[in-house]
Amino acid sequence: MVDVGGKGATQRVAVAEGTVRMAAATLDAIMAGNVAKGDVVAVARVAGIMAAKRTADIVPLCHPIGLDAVSVELEPDRALPGYRVRARAATSGRTGVEMEALTAVSAACLTLYDMAKALDRAMVIGDLRLLEKSGGRSGDYRAP
Repeated sequence: MVDVGGKGATQRVAVAEGTVRMAAATLDAIMAGNVAKGDVVAVARVAGIMAAKRTADIVPLCHPIGLDAVSVELEPDRALPGYRVRARAATSGRTGVEMEALTAVSAACLTLYDMAKALDRAMVIGDLRLLEKSGGRSGDYRAP
């Protein structure tokens, strides 16, 4: 792991996003709450939050950090069709939370797939990326 001991603690925030593309009928079933496993969006949201909290256990060499906040939002998008998943992670610390935000999105997308796979095994998870980050020595970043 990189030594962050000499770095000062600052407020750090990261926002990441990803998508799950699916058949329009699958999107309709999820939105209507007609999926046998239950509330797909609620479970995917919780999975994303839980994953963000365990990022250091999943990603080698990632620092375990205390998170001040994590939010995960899943928005239906008929143009995909599918869901856009966005996560925001924040901490006051010596290292950034980009990996926590990306991990949250990944887990939420995987959970959405898992819960709806009986309806649509052809779903595609993609477009995972960091949208923005702030804080720390490297400064702010916003995706073009």
